[in-house]
Amino acid sequence: MARLTVDDLKVKSKSVIMRVDFNVPLDDKLQVRDDFRIRAALPTIQKLLDDGARLVLMSHLGRPKGKPVPEMSLKPVAERLQKYLKNKVYFAPDCIGIEVKNMAQSLQEGEVLLLENLRFHPEEEKNDKEFSAKLAELGEIYVNDAFGTSHRAHASTAGITDFIPVRAAGYLLEKELHYLQDTLENPAKPFTAIFGGAKVSDKIDVIERLLGKADNILIGGGMAYTFLKARGYEIGKSLLEAEKVDYALATLQKAASLGCHIYLPTDVVVTPEISETASVCIVDAAKIPADQMGVDIGPETTAKFTEIIEKSKTVLWNGPVGVFETKQFAAGTESIARKLAEVTTKGITTVVGGGDSASAMKKAGLMDKVSHVSTGGGASLELLSGLELIPITLISKK
Repeated sequence: MARLTVDDLKVKSKSVIMRVDFNVPLDDKLQVRDDFRIRAALPTIQKLLDDGARLVLMSHLGRPKGKPVPEMSLKPVAERLQKYLKNKVYFAPDCIGIEVKNMAQSLQEGEVLLLENLRFHPEEEKNDKEFSAKLAELGEIYVNDAFGTSHRAHASTAGITDFIPVRAAGYLLEKELHYLQDTLENPAKPFTAIFGGAKVSDKIDVIERLLGKADNILIGGGMAYTFLKARGYEIGKSLLEAEKVDYALATLQKAASLGCHIYLPTDVVVTPEISETASVCIVDAAKIPADQMGVDIGPETTAKFTEIIEKSKTVLWNGPVGVFETKQFAAGTESIARKLAEVTTKGITTVVGGGDSASAMKKAGLMDKVSHVSTGGGASLELLSGLELIPITLISKK
């Protein structure tokens, strides 16, 4: 059965408590540095306010380890949210307690209250029943629009559902599930998956699951060197997960038997050290000098990868293919970002996993030029791995 969504709700004059993911980076002056996650939640927030809800928003920020940390207050988030909403955003000094309860009860139709950081209380991450019940006192209806934390069964994503019978998914959650689950379950072919990032171990479950689905798997980033080592290549000082070399070899063999083409770098950018001033050169991927490390895919590999993307109908990208934070090691990652934006205009479905891939898209100024950029790093990986995300299973059925 289909999940209950905000479109199914009648919220006029009702108190709605909504879990959002406002875990955003703050700068040195404690101002919001990147409001991508705030903007992603706006459609659901505005829909509920327009329909006359008395809306209570709750989120965590950072890792305060169960105690109040002033530098991790959500107050700057309330101020940024205010810029996007025509409605006033009230801010609560805590997320539970009599003062907070009074603030929630005094909300008028179309007004919104943001609670202080949930993780200032250790009970949030412990999924404590009593704490969950106190949060539930603030709303008659529960909405989950926090995909980025929906792989964690915490009080605000799981425990609270024991106390509120009507539980709906927000637009962002639905969009994430549409692209990361429904679209990739039956992708238009050819389907190409691009994996990068540091570790093979982070992507094992996803690669396993996609071997039978993907036509092509392109591997770059730090994880590529473990695969190159499995092929018997010299990788110099490049990143290596020695204990995953056998797995990498078995994956290459299994892919071949399933008709899935795995492409590894054929040339790489190498350097003796990661720094803004380091010298770089391009070498054959099989001949990385002993005193050098691979930090990006080379131009030949970039050309091959972008050619495969061009011929695909569905593309998933999870993980940068080089150390893109440093300018001279960013060319490969930037090329892939640009190519994904380009093919999206031709009707190809392009899905970018969260985390560093999203950062790379932002750095290239292309966040809104692909079909979907996920707001969740860990959550997107778990969903792509085929794992069930408990908070999502707790949403009411229509």
